[in-house]
Amino acid sequence: MSIYLDNAATSFPKPTSVYQAVMHAMCEIGASAGRSGHRRSLEAGRLLYQARETVAALLSAPDSSRIVFTHSATEALNMAVRGTLAAGDHVITTSMEHNSLLRPLYAVKEQGVEVTIVATGSDGLVDPADVARALRPNTRMIAMGHVSNVSGTIQSLEQFAVIAREADALFLVDAAQSAGCVPINVVVSCGIDLLAAPGHKGLLGPQGTGFLYVAPRVALRPLLAGGTGSNSTLEEQPDSMPEGFEAGTHNMPGIAGLKAGVEFVMEQGVQIIGEKERKLAVSIRDGLASIAGVTVHGPADRSLATGVLSFTVAGMDSSELAFVLDQRFDIAVRAGLHCAPQAHRTLGTFPAGTVRVSPGWFNTCDEIAIFCDAVVECSRSAR
Repeated sequence: MSIYLDNAATSFPKPTSVYQAVMHAMCEIGASAGRSGHRRSLEAGRLLYQARETVAALLSAPDSSRIVFTHSATEALNMAVRGTLAAGDHVITTSMEHNSLLRPLYAVKEQGVEVTIVATGSDGLVDPADVARALRPNTRMIAMGHVSNVSGTIQSLEQFAVIAREADALFLVDAAQSAGCVPINVVVSCGIDLLAAPGHKGLLGPQGTGFLYVAPRVALRPLLAGGTGSNSTLEEQPDSMPEGFEAGTHNMPGIAGLKAGVEFVMEQGVQIIGEKERKLAVSIRDGLASIAGVTVHGPADRSLATGVLSFTVAGMDSSELAFVLDQRFDIAVRAGLHCAPQAHRTLGTFPAGTVRVSPGWFNTCDEIAIFCDAVVECSRSAR
């Protein structure tokens, strides 16, 4: 029996509707959106618009033209960082961030942008007062992850949105680990200016998909230049939303699958999905509690975290444990630094890393019990 517990990397399996949507786009539509005037191209254009509307509805965004499709959350974060910051600007981020946010910030730092990394507590929670104290007159942006990909810690976006707004700074949110399992309202409750998310994690879509939400007040510079299917006489890249930020041919099969994945998430309910994943994580924590030397990293109160959970076992190498779980028990987890070295330094798990377990919507309580028993057996064998 194969058990997949690596949904924080990529969700698997996908809903049947996602596979069907991808195949329909490839086999029945086939054409590119906005590139021709024939029936198939127009049908692709309708699909693209419907997908944009679906993502906007998920975020409670009133204008779907503010949704820019990308091939990943990484591309979306690069677009948000490089498209807004300039030499002399100051940006505040935290020590719990993924490299998909930190590396673009390090890149613009080389171009004269000042970067302040606010340290968090050992539970991964960011103190809003620390962010407020880091503000400067030239602070242009506060950039942070909604949920840690290492500990599952959830940040309270509303508090940081208020700080950003009062400082007249942009608020950028990395929703890679929250989209699909934590409700997000970009306007009413949060006041988010920029939000990046992948399609292949909690939104249950295919790999190679993602998007960036851009609030109306944000003047964004395009990251790429190329064909847009409109304004073809212009020599420079247009900055019209969203076409000017989607240079090149769209990944129509991927976007079709993303649309189906978001629809599935909304049908089940984001809150319900999140509660199920959190419940499974609590079962994992409780199941591991009997094993000598186990430490679960992150908030002790799992209501402050999602279903993402990291742990270590004293005297056991995390990578070796993950390898044995895969080879002997056919259980997929992830070990190492999870592309977030600063987060591991914060949690005290650098450089060895942790074993990360991330159950998803399709996992069961029986699978969690089997996983915990497997870890117990591996621990005994190691001793």
